[in-house]
Amino acid sequence: MGQKKDLTGSEKSKIVRYLAEGCSSLKIAKLLKRDHRTIKRFIQNSQQGRKKRVEKPRRKITAHELRKVKRAAAKMPLATSLAIFQSCNINGVPKSTRCAILRDMAKVRKAERRPPLNKTHKLKRQDWAKKYLKTDFSKVLWTDEMRVSLDGPDGWARGWIGKGQRAPVRLRRQQGGGGVLVWAGIIKDELVGPFWVEDGVKLSSQSYCQFLEDTFFKQWYRKKSASFKKNMIFMQDNAPSHASKYSTAWLARKGIKEEKLMTWPPCSPDLNPIENLWSIIKCEIYKEGKQYTSLNSVWEAVVAAARNVDGEQIKTLTESMDGRLLSVLAKKGGYIGR
Repeated sequence: MGQKKDLTGSEKSKIVRYLAEGCSSLKIAKLLKRDHRTIKRFIQNSQQGRKKRVEKPRRKITAHELRKVKRAAAKMPLATSLAIFQSCNINGVPKSTRCAILRDMAKVRKAERRPPLNKTHKLKRQDWAKKYLKTDFSKVLWTDEMRVSLDGPDGWARGWIGKGQRAPVRLRRQQGGGGVLVWAGIIKDELVGPFWVEDGVKLSSQSYCQFLEDTFFKQWYRKKSASFKKNMIFMQDNAPSHASKYSTAWLARKGIKEEKLMTWPPCSPDLNPIENLWSIIKCEIYKEGKQYTSLNSVWEAVVAAARNVDGEQIKTLTESMDGRLLSVLAKKGGYIGR
């Protein structure tokens, strides 16, 4: 008599479902038309679970070798544990031991993404810092756009899971499930917005100016006093829709021109304090790997997170500009830490 085939995946799923419904192993065998002993064996094997892993003792590393590893880790950012140990001529150490040793002196990090800076960019950053070194930054309105997706950054969906618990299921969608473009500004200790850019991710010069008219000018700027408008400096980056001749001429007709419109150096997100506000908001709306099911729900989360940012936090960001300018000059136009 030939040997019976193993249980299929479909049969195993049915056994689990029947057990949840309270069926006995004998009844399940009859329903599936399989041998009772096969069903019992599958149930017993499932209940046993995995055997606990026996921890092997680590290979001992001398103090001298540890110092060599620490120096190598500092000189070789983003290198693998194997590459670090091989550079120190320390061989025969298993990966688990290497990682355990490195955890005591280093962290696994991703490389930061920044636009490349060439010599011209650095010179323009230095010129910008010198030009605005004596500026009263409490009168500068710092503006920018931020895109938020339904899923958020992939690397943020990580955290500690208790022993015996399974990680929650995370939805996987194209382009993060879609997203919302958000515009906002900060000045002194005040938040302007946030406003939802309805047209989507890419803005033309015409749609950008119309957006400013409907939101920034009508809902905030026109309520300010004449003296405030006279002294305010408007900052925007060099995005095509911002720096175009059409947008510049349109802002000039609104009275924002010459010294009232801040020139901006290329490739300089690290100099804009509102970038730090975006980080605060994103940390709040995506905490614990949270995902959203609609554009309205993620927009409501952005608004709620923005309302929780108090004036002192914003004031800390705007008052950091003097230090940022000095750092740019000290680094000869290079990137600064934010």
